[in-house]
Amino acid sequence: MTASATRPNPKLDYTPEVLTALETGRPVVALESTIVSHGMPHPQNVQTAREVEELVRQGGATPATIAVIGGRIKIGLSHAELEQLGSDPSFGKISTRDLPYTVALGKNGATTVASTMRVAHLAGVRVFATGGTGGVHRGAAVSMDISADLTELSRSQVCVVSAGVKSILDIGLTLEYLETLGVPVITFGSAEYPAFYSRSSGFASPLSVETPEQAAAVLRAKWELCDPAGMAGGVLLANPIPARSEIPAAEMNPHIEAALRDMDALDISGKDTTPYLLGRIAEITGGRSLAANIALVKNNAVLAARVAAAYAGLSMN
Repeated sequence: MTASATRPNPKLDYTPEVLTALETGRPVVALESTIVSHGMPHPQNVQTAREVEELVRQGGATPATIAVIGGRIKIGLSHAELEQLGSDPSFGKISTRDLPYTVALGKNGATTVASTMRVAHLAGVRVFATGGTGGVHRGAAVSMDISADLTELSRSQVCVVSAGVKSILDIGLTLEYLETLGVPVITFGSAEYPAFYSRSSGFASPLSVETPEQAAAVLRAKWELCDPAGMAGGVLLANPIPARSEIPAAEMNPHIEAALRDMDALDISGKDTTPYLLGRIAEITGGRSLAANIALVKNNAVLAARVAAAYAGLSMN
């Protein structure tokens, strides 16, 4: 038997590599593009993106970096398009609400975790690797700043592999909010939920698995629970940063607090918050946080490929 194939969505542009994989039921891993356009400097961003794609291929899956170019939603990018994404300042950071505007006006856009989830769902890609997911911001009781990533996790049938929610956020409130939304939060190989740059957050993980096959089994069970459409929403699979690359929480937390104070002094808010904080923390840590970010993204790509392969194997039965 062959794995279940996915019919292409005519509203999307697929690279030949991704299209062939989907049509033949082979595993595919979605990758976001904001981490390339807004997450690190050029040309390091493009180099890292290509290395991440290659790690996915080595893991037995096909990478599909998602972006909007000239109003067309791209499922997979050519080398030239990836270079354009990493060097062209016209690429705005677009979340789910921005997708129709970007498409209709023929603009360029780098997709966030939320919009990448939505597009991956439309494309039939069930596993998505990123760095860290958004969540409930510190002080959200006043600002009401809650990432669209959480809402999208309750809607799109995609497994998001990340190093946890970004440690600049309120991790405890984020976990509570995900419980309210009914999103399974699973940590790979640990009973403690990770904190992006750090393996330890101080919060117990709601659920945990030890193997990619167990993770894939959870995905299949979730999406088959409600017939015929499946149980709505995705799964957040947290993958702790490798021990050799982490910055321990006790060391990292003062740097985060300093960056938050600097941001408040500059009155930065909204979608500019996360890029500013990540960049400021990189300055404060002398580049150590950027190195950690790259390491965790690669680690997540490797795990995502293994989970996608295991999920494709289940689809053959």
